[in-house]
Amino acid sequence: MSFLRAAVSRSILVGTRRYASTTPAAKKSSNIPLFFLTGGVVGLATYIYLDRARKHEPIQEKSPFDPQNFVDFKLKKIIPYNHNTSTFVFEIPNNEASLLPVASCLVVKASDPEALKDAKGKPVIRPYTPISSPDHKGDFSLLIKKYETGNASKYIHELKEGDTLSFKGPIAKFPYKANEFDEVALIGGGSGITPLYQVLTHALSDKTNKTKFKLLFSNVTEQDILLREDLDALQKKYPDNLDVVYLVDKPGSNWTGPSGFINTDIIKKHVAPASLGDKVKVFVCGPPGQVAAVAGKKAGMKQGEIGGILKELGYTEDQVYKF
Repeated sequence: MSFLRAAVSRSILVGTRRYASTTPAAKKSSNIPLFFLTGGVVGLATYIYLDRARKHEPIQEKSPFDPQNFVDFKLKKIIPYNHNTSTFVFEIPNNEASLLPVASCLVVKASDPEALKDAKGKPVIRPYTPISSPDHKGDFSLLIKKYETGNASKYIHELKEGDTLSFKGPIAKFPYKANEFDEVALIGGGSGITPLYQVLTHALSDKTNKTKFKLLFSNVTEQDILLREDLDALQKKYPDNLDVVYLVDKPGSNWTGPSGFINTDIIKKHVAPASLGDKVKVFVCGPPGQVAAVAGKKAGMKQGEIGGILKELGYTEDQVYKF
């Protein structure tokens, strides 16, 4: 027992001597706290600066477009979409937004008065609906399909980045109001999707929206379906308020959706009935033949009488709008 006590005592003594004779290594100072502190200060200062700059940024009160006169805008970028369609992005000076009301369009002509004329020598003027948001700053975008018989579309597709095109507008169409209708059907074909897309993106982005939308969109082939990725994204984001039905005239071997034209059965199956009265609205836009078959011919810039399938199903002129 005494031996054990002696051993323990020697162990404690040695340990004490070692501890007393060994100087603890000094800890290296770290720059990490200083780094984060400095970064935090810089970040806060930047936020305050940007926030103040934003608050003092002048509010844009008017559109850069003129409803009475044509104004030239420079072509900033061309983005091919498919074999006959491209997105044409035009620059807006001073980083302004288009501020176009929904729904509305622009009319277009060549900047060079001699470049695009009809058989009578008059300037060719065509309407186009931007697919970019009205509050998007710096530029606006047109999705334009090239038609072999379309002089304007062929001319635009020949433009190069840096060229200009002349615009006038906005040309007001249907004054869309949030939640004015319980059910809205949009029936379109080909490049007629653009005004329907304008209404959809505007309405669905409104957090107060309660309206349910049904889009019936017909094309020749699956490859001709314009804005499909964007429409699918909208449907995924707003599953309770948007349902999209694609139809193609010439389906491929892998096509699983409906085929053929938009007919009575398709409309009866997917569109809210006319019996809902002022709670339902049907927008139609597409090739003249399709518009006539679905809703009756337009009378120039005017709506014309209701006709076609929608008239047969009991819809009235107040329930239908033809772009």
